[in-house]
Amino acid sequence: MIIGIDDTDSKKGMCTTYLGALIIEGLSKYGKVYENPLLIRLNPMIPHKTRGNASIGIRIDTNSPEKVIDFVISKIKEFAEMEDKKTNPGVVFIFEKNISKEHTVKLVKFFNDAVKTVLSIQDTKNIIEELGLKSKGFKNGRGLIGALAACGAMLDNTWDYTYEYIAYRKLKSCGTKRIVDKDSIYKADHATYPKTWDTVDIENNIIVCVPRSPDPVLYGIRGESPEIVQYAASIIQSEPFERFCVYKTNQGTDMHLIFVNNISEIENMHSYSIEGVVSSIPTIIQGGHTIFKILDDAGEEIYCAAYEPTKNFRKIIRKLSIGDRIVVKGSVNKDTLNIEKIEIKSLVNCFELSNPICPICNKRMKSKGMKQGYKCKKCKTHSNSVIKTELKRELLIGLYEVPPSARRHIAKPLIRC
Repeated sequence: MIIGIDDTDSKKGMCTTYLGALIIEGLSKYGKVYENPLLIRLNPMIPHKTRGNASIGIRIDTNSPEKVIDFVISKIKEFAEMEDKKTNPGVVFIFEKNISKEHTVKLVKFFNDAVKTVLSIQDTKNIIEELGLKSKGFKNGRGLIGALAACGAMLDNTWDYTYEYIAYRKLKSCGTKRIVDKDSIYKADHATYPKTWDTVDIENNIIVCVPRSPDPVLYGIRGESPEIVQYAASIIQSEPFERFCVYKTNQGTDMHLIFVNNISEIENMHSYSIEGVVSSIPTIIQGGHTIFKILDDAGEEIYCAAYEPTKNFRKIIRKLSIGDRIVVKGSVNKDTLNIEKIEIKSLVNCFELSNPICPICNKRMKSKGMKQGYKCKKCKTHSNSVIKTELKRELLIGLYEVPPSARRHIAKPLIRC
């Protein structure tokens, strides 16, 4: 049986992955629970999300399916943040032996669509009914979307994946300051990078793996294998924690990106990779954000932005010049692409113009007026041309990314590219 669960948390507390860890522990009395449940990051631009927009998937071999269903539903009722109006849990159960190839294809597509696009609750319910799946939606049932997507992910073995070790606090500690030794986190990062990443933001001296929200997560270590994330966690010194779980996940994969050739294909609330030419000078606007426009080969333009949380990444963006050819990757909201990564493919030559030098006295001539040339007041010499000096670009062709402290969960760090 595959179990998909979503939307049990809120900004005030709880975490769907924590509930997953609790359920996995309890399910052991009903059968064999497979290792490494799934943590699936869905479209990061969905406005209804609570925090990270993640759903979970669990697989179990059981001879007591009805007991499993009752148990899972009871745990959701017990722990989900039902009082929050934005929390609308959903759970889907799939008996794998009853799923045809045709249905598997449909569920896998649903999974990919949930990561890249915007899906409706009704469309989700229609698929659940069409495939004859057992499910339970609470309140408006929006969590059924992520729950069904997690089931589709379980049936798909083609997607890129990473792992995350998540340590969970004792529930009575939630809402209080987390106690995690900073030096030990840096040691864990030093010992395991680049096989782990986004543990710390070295340049900005920020601990990334320890959240600030009032949920049960103490810290999370992301990496390439279950072994490496567990090794990194073994180095970290912290307050006693209640439990931990290692999830297989699509974090750090860029799975959310849609590759398009034309800006006309771009929609809000989606994420894209698009190539174009810088068509306006990068400008600093209120709040410290940097914004500019790119032009595609069809003559369409879109604004691109490096927002203040991206810190020094903005310095790279500010060195762009009109005519530079780039690929930008990121999420679109209010007709502006929020840059997560940029590839600089070619740079234009930039020049500085200056008045000509008098060949007699070696001093710069003065302008005689608009389009009237230049004249040396002392020697009375004339010239109609300016001196054109090529400037050295303080930018190199290549890939650049936002710092770990500003990176989305699902965005692929360059160390994995």
